[in-house]
Amino acid sequence: MTRFETAFAKGPALVCFITGGDGDTAANLDALVAGGADVIELGMPFTDPMADGPAIQEANLRSLAKGTTTADIFRLASDFRSRHPNVPLVLMGYANPMTVRGPEWFARECAKAGVDGVICVDIPSEEDASLGPALRAQGVSLIRLATPTTDANRLPKVLEGSSGFLYYVSVAGITGMQQAAQGAIEEAVARLKASADIPIAVGFGVRTPDQAAAIARVADGVVVGSAFVDIIKQHGDAAPAALQDYTAALAQAVHAAR
Repeated sequence: MTRFETAFAKGPALVCFITGGDGDTAANLDALVAGGADVIELGMPFTDPMADGPAIQEANLRSLAKGTTTADIFRLASDFRSRHPNVPLVLMGYANPMTVRGPEWFARECAKAGVDGVICVDIPSEEDASLGPALRAQGVSLIRLATPTTDANRLPKVLEGSSGFLYYVSVAGITGMQQAAQGAIEEAVARLKASADIPIAVGFGVRTPDQAAAIARVADGVVVGSAFVDIIKQHGDAAPAALQDYTAALAQAVHAAR
């Protein structure tokens, strides 16, 4: 089994996102795992994170101001893999840093660092050739996004070549600003599960254990990001303890749905 298959086989999984290079990233990643995160998403800082709200935009800017490079992100990923051999790790970001040296280079570096999957926000499924084949050749999952506007005609194209899990963006907007109504999430997850043979993880706007628990009762995973980034902004290098406590509260809520 892949690390993704193992993580989701246990029941609803907690997927936690932080931005690489923002705060003490290695210690923050360890805190997420200690708190009970099942899957980690590590954001690759970028100058124009168009899908992200103010919290993650600011995290990108803080990271870039420190001089974080793509090489630094792969170093963080490789070190994470050596410390946590069983926890799935996803790089999430935008096309430019992933393709500027060529998709084959990026895919090789992902495989070398032990990265399990990649989410590229701004390469749609119609442009799969620009990154997908290179990742799949290296055994790295391309994790695609579905949204409330992904209709029945487009969904098969989104699912084609996708693996690991499908990330359902529950609102038509940017990260961290609002959450979709639970009824709408339940309807969307049921529709996606009827077509997908991979787990469905739901994110955008999830902040509280109660919200996470409600989603976990219908989805295979719950993605939380901006709330973690806010903790890092508030606590700086002292964030790990607060991150671990918050992760534990979310994990307890999500895992109770098992």
